[in-house]
Amino acid sequence: MLAGAWEASIVIREYIAEALERAHYEIIEDEEPYYGRIPECPGVWATGKTLEECRRNLEDALDGWLYVRMARGLEIPAIGGAAVTPLQRVE
Repeated sequence: MLAGAWEASIVIREYIAEALERAHYEIIEDEEPYYGRIPECPGVWATGKTLEECRRNLEDALDGWLYVRMARGLEIPAIGGAAVTPLQRVE
C-alpha cells in the first residue's frame, strides 16, 4: 500500500515537472507583471512580481488543479510522456 502511494507521488511530480517545462510566460501591465499559464491544463495560470515567484505560484495552481480533478474523478490530460491516471478506491 505504501509503495503504491510512493509511486503515485513520483508520477505526480513527473507530471508537474513536465507541465512546468511547457508553461508559457509573458509580461503584463499589473502589480504582478509576470503571467504564466499551462495551455494543456485549462484554467491553470498564475502571476508574480518576479518570474520565479510566478513559477512557484503556477506550480501551486497546478497542484490544486490536479487535486480537484483527481478528487472528482475528472480527466487529466497527458503532457508529453507524463500522465496521471485516476486512483482506484479500495474498499
